[in-house]
Amino acid sequence: MSDLHIVSQFQSELDAIKAKIIKMGGLVEASIVGASASLYNRDAELAEHVRASDAAIDTLEQQINDEAARVIALRSPNAEDLRLLLTVIKVSGNLERIADYSKNIAKRTRVLLELRSIDGSPAALRRMAREVELMLGDALNAYVQQDQALALSVIARDEAVDQIYNTLFREFLTFMMEDPRNITACMHLHFIAKNIERMGDHVTSIAEQVVFYTSGEKPTDERTKADVTSSDAALSGMKPTWSTGAE
Repeated sequence: MSDLHIVSQFQSELDAIKAKIIKMGGLVEASIVGASASLYNRDAELAEHVRASDAAIDTLEQQINDEAARVIALRSPNAEDLRLLLTVIKVSGNLERIADYSKNIAKRTRVLLELRSIDGSPAALRRMAREVELMLGDALNAYVQQDQALALSVIARDEAVDQIYNTLFREFLTFMMEDPRNITACMHLHFIAKNIERMGDHVTSIAEQVVFYTSGEKPTDERTKADVTSSDAALSGMKPTWSTGAE
């Protein structure tokens, strides 16, 4: 077999793996859209579709990882191609986790259909999910185009998602303190908001992998995390207005 043929075959294998990443990314984008739409429209059928579609995404991740590992083992890729293959494995893992969060949102949506609605919350969560969806689209475009500047812009936008989450967190606390009957629904809505915030983190990780692939180095600037909900300051001044019965 000629060296030219070997190189051509190797390139075909790399292209096939990259094509699977793009396919997987498209399915994950659809899962984000479906999950947020099912919540907004209170659509149990769409929520179930999102849950069912996760299996195809899991299968693609396994195929991508298996193929990447096989190429690494058999082809002894050079430094640049090795970075590509390592990036592919990392990106597929992040995509799979994003899809898991979409599935979790769909599960909670079915529960929320049985509870009292919280005015305005589904719309706010949909806007938050839309921002993450747009970030993911740009991260995937940055991967395809090897666009380091676009990847860095995606990383910077994660702070805005964190800020939306912080606002929703405080709103849910307020709703629960105003009326204890809101507690169960608000807890589910909070977990949905946290799922979306974590999606943003995984999209950011994808963008960081693009920077690594294009430059050979991870981003040097420390990522700013604007999620402050676990701090004492986030809960300061938040005293419940209902009685627990324990004096």
